[in-house]
Amino acid sequence: TGDDLTKALDGCDVVVIPAGVPRKPGMTRDDLFNINASIVKNLVAGCAKACPKACILIISNPVNSTVPIAAEVLKAAGVFDPSKLFGVTTLDVCRARTFVAEAKGLDPLSTNVPVVGGHAGTTIVPLLSQTNPSISAFSDEERDALTQRIMFGGDEVVQAKAGGGSATLSMAYTGAHFADRVMAGLAGESGVTECTFVNTNKIDGCDFFALPVTLGKSGVETIHDYGTVTAYEEKLIADMKGDLIAQAKKGVEWAKAN
Repeated sequence: TGDDLTKALDGCDVVVIPAGVPRKPGMTRDDLFNINASIVKNLVAGCAKACPKACILIISNPVNSTVPIAAEVLKAAGVFDPSKLFGVTTLDVCRARTFVAEAKGLDPLSTNVPVVGGHAGTTIVPLLSQTNPSISAFSDEERDALTQRIMFGGDEVVQAKAGGGSATLSMAYTGAHFADRVMAGLAGESGVTECTFVNTNKIDGCDFFALPVTLGKSGVETIHDYGTVTAYEEKLIADMKGDLIAQAKKGVEWAKAN
């Protein structure tokens, strides 16, 4: 807080924000909103003052709302750069590749499954049809079970911890991985592409959406389309868009009122 925050942030090129309260059993990510919204607002306001050109990586949930809050705070300070603001959805990608690799007998570290949309429940849409290396088709039952488990993997952890919080080690691993990839892009490494929740006009009606993004020397270099998907995946995206838009709107409206 105060001067301590300014000193901590002064001169930063990358700021990672995992601060806030974790979920307990029976809580949704949205239940965290009121507490974590204020925390994110204060920290991002500190960034706007001390390191306005830094890449800001938001982990604090609900990401679908806290990233729009961060954008509004930066806009109010006159320093918003959409190429420097990221919602960290890497945990969804990690879960997707792990569960798919387990199901198909692959190495999870050399398996990639894009995950698009948002970072809560049904807004998390794994594109199993784009798994790399390409795999034999899933049965409808396998596909449904995997999709559900990827969407609600966070709930599985919250329930297993029985009041001890939410995902910690896996979030630390994936948060560090994403921060490392952002820094690789800033350092000039080419071909750095990760799924992340960004400000974009690529998806009709949505101001924020997780898509594959090529990272470069100024943060976001290219936001890619999600490509060819199955009818099943297209329906998952269409069905969740209303929720994703509403969650972003909630963040924007809270930021303007507070």
